[in-house]
This record gives sequence, structure tokens and C-alpha cells, in this order.
Amino acid sequence: MSSATAINKMDKRKRTLVTPEGIAILITIASRGSRIGALLLDFVILIVTIILFQMLISLVADGLFDEGFEIDGDNVSGATEFLAIMQIIMMFIFWYGYFLVQELGPRGATLGKRALGIRVAARAGGRLAPEAIIARNLLRDIELFYPMIFLFVTLIANIIGESAGGMIWAALIWFFVFALFPFFNKDVMRAGDVIAGTWVVEAPRTKLADALSTQGAAVQGSSEVTGARYQFGDKELAVYGEHELQTLERMLREAQTDALSAVHATICRKIGWDPGAGDERAFLEAFYAQLRAKLEDDMRFGKRKADKFS
Repeated sequence: MSSATAINKMDKRKRTLVTPEGIAILITIASRGSRIGALLLDFVILIVTIILFQMLISLVADGLFDEGFEIDGDNVSGATEFLAIMQIIMMFIFWYGYFLVQELGPRGATLGKRALGIRVAARAGGRLAPEAIIARNLLRDIELFYPMIFLFVTLIANIIGESAGGMIWAALIWFFVFALFPFFNKDVMRAGDVIAGTWVVEAPRTKLADALSTQGAAVQGSSEVTGARYQFGDKELAVYGEHELQTLERMLREAQTDALSAVHATICRKIGWDPGAGDERAFLEAFYAQLRAKLEDDMRFGKRKADKFS
């Protein structure tokens, strides 16, 4: 694939996300390949974890009973019954908790997604709601696992000579309708994303960006226009995190007057300031420099604030 073709495909995946604060952010929809790769990697991690847990349960059972962990209808001890119940409960927790807990976190991504540099995001631009994450993950079973189990069972039935009738075709249609759904919409959404109001976007792992090269208030500490000196306290700087810092830097580099005014108004409202108009860039440069310094200081002590929600 030529570089021009690759760039063209990348441009087609570009979208503009407007945050609740009115800030427009350019994002890139995750490719189908990265989503499939992340899902496969998550399944490998999940299956290995479940196998290790099963082995642990077996070792515990072997330590309790000489005959090992066997449930024999008429002779089930209380401890064996307890282990069996725990096994079922933990399987359920692993299966659903793996995705839910990680995607509800500040990164909005499972281990597989993080490895491939993608994450889940709300299409409305706000914070990911718990109900959205729950909905998209519960629907994964309906989209993939139930039809796969249905298909597997009907295939086994055919192999052993049991007539499955038209069930195998029903299973194939069920599976392919949902499996191919992301290939027939431009935002690469599966059915769960459509219902939950989410999409999966690129989120490459980055460090804090290099310091903004400017001769304004970020360096001098005061405005070249009004001479005003902007100094923010820890409480005011604690409102935002690394994600907002990156967004603010991008806005300052692009230097779009309307965008800077909108960001200036949003930050002032958040931290309770009213510095007036006409000195927006100096205010934002000073806020950027001090927010960056605070985040870097916190990181030295093992504290990291990914975004305003964390």
C-alpha cells in the first residue's frame, strides 16, 4: 500500500468530537484490524486467566480431598460444594468483569485495546456512562458468543448424525449479520456501539507533550499585552489532567481565535475566574505552563491524573 493511499484511508477515519465544554477535538476512528486484534488479545488474556484459576481451584481441591475435586451426585461434601459455587461465580466475574472494570476506568480500554492503542469513547463527547459500557459489553454475547455456541452445537449435532434441519443456516446468518456489522458503517461500530452511543477511537500511548515553545506568558509569567500576571493555585489546577493539557496545547499551537476564546471561557467558568476579554492567549499560556508543571511534579511522586474525571 502506498503512503498516499494509507494517508487517504486515515483521513476517512478522522472525526470531530465536541466535548460538553464546547471544545472541538479531532479524533481518529480505530481501524477494523486493530479492533479485531484487540478483541483476540483480550480473549487470550481472559482464557489464560480462567485456565490458571481452574488450576488453582484444582490444587486447592486436591489439598482438601485425597480423591481430588470431583462432584459425585450422592457424595458431595460442603467444602466441595463451596468450591464448585465459587468456581461458577468467579467464571461469571472474569467473563463480564474483565471488560466492564477496565472500560469503566479512566483509560476506557482493556489490556488488548491499550496494547493496540485504541479506547472506547462516548459519541456525545462526554464521560463514558456506566450504563453505556454495561450495554455494549452485554450485547457482545448476543452479537458473537451465543451465535458461535449455537453454530458449534448444530455442527456437532450434524457430525453425530442428529438432524439439525435449518438451524445451522439460522446460526450462520445470526453470526455473520453481527460479525460483519462493523464493515457496513463508516464509523466501524458494532451493534453494541450503536445502542450504547459509543465508538472506538485511536488513543496512542504518549508522554506529556514537549513544552510549548512560546515567548508569551508561558515563559515570562505575565502578559505582553496587559502586563497582568496570572497565578493559579493547586485547587484551580487540579480541575484538569493530561488529556486537557494536550488539548490546550493543540489549541495554542493552532492559534484559532474563536477556539481560544471558547477554551478561555470554559476554563474561567470551571475555576471561578473572570479576567475579562482581550488577553485570552496570555491567560491560556500561563494556565498551560502551570498545569504542566503541576502534572509533572505529581508524576515524580507517583501520582498521575489522566483527565479531569480521574
